[in-house]
Amino acid sequence: MRRLILLVLLIVVGVSAVISNRFFARPPAPAQPQIVETPKAIPQRQNAPKVAANKLFERVQQLSFERYTQSDRDRARKYITQSLENLGWSPTLQTFAEGVNIVAERSGKDPQAGTILVAAHYDTVPGSPGADDNASGVATMLEIARIFRLPTRQTLKLAFFDAEEIGLRGSLAFAADKANLENLQGVVVMDMIGFACYSAGCQKYPPSLPVAAPSDKGDFLVVVGDAEHLSLLNAFAHRGEKLPMVLTLPVPLKGIFTPDVLRSDHAPFWYQGIGAVLVTDTANLRSPFYHQPSDTFGEIEQDFFKGAAQVVVDAVEELLEESPS
Repeated sequence: MRRLILLVLLIVVGVSAVISNRFFARPPAPAQPQIVETPKAIPQRQNAPKVAANKLFERVQQLSFERYTQSDRDRARKYITQSLENLGWSPTLQTFAEGVNIVAERSGKDPQAGTILVAAHYDTVPGSPGADDNASGVATMLEIARIFRLPTRQTLKLAFFDAEEIGLRGSLAFAADKANLENLQGVVVMDMIGFACYSAGCQKYPPSLPVAAPSDKGDFLVVVGDAEHLSLLNAFAHRGEKLPMVLTLPVPLKGIFTPDVLRSDHAPFWYQGIGAVLVTDTANLRSPFYHQPSDTFGEIEQDFFKGAAQVVVDAVEELLEESPS
């Protein structure tokens, strides 16, 4: 995951003006992104599908090796494609100059309802086994593949992106193919969802933060979305009381005035006018293991990770079964 240096600054106070001061000479004030804590009063439905923690953890362990060289990424692709095939999916490969994306699709009950895409990158930086970045996202996608094997109202498409760490190359290649965007109703991207910290001061904030931070503990998920597609953010409101707190950030103008929210695989879809959200644990602003050899399964906070995966599963289910308004 590319460094989200000012992400939490945006999350906490929606200070696009602060970022604008870094990049521009005080333009006319744009609409401000505003942090929203998802309501605690909206429960999960009783029969909501449940993630299997043992499967999540096993997959992260299986994928916790450097996935930077071609041979290592080949190894990761083999694991992902075999896992999908074992679950009854028929993955295909999209080859581009810098790598290979893995794509799989399961048709929905209503051909007119459109498609929901769930995505995560599977590559790493050199020298890091990438348990949180981003085996946590890939493992959750495979759990989604298991849970939603049978048809839902909308079609479900899965994309495992390559070459995110060298400039979002996989997601850019995917979004550049117009066939991949046909009838696409929304995109959910996961990039690091497995690390939490609970000691005072473990959640970092930029030194220029103009107001007091609401918490110095890293025990929440962040969901960043474009303000034109609020239904994607709203899907994350339906969560159980024991799941991690979710902070949602609607970003206006597709991040023109907040360029630091464009540093993961949701951004290429914004460029194409497609609604997309990024789900993250805030990366280097929380984890001391970001892009390090120490980003191992042993540093995953297991209860938080299981809860984070459940948050994503619940949101994906809502989007897949959403009735026309």
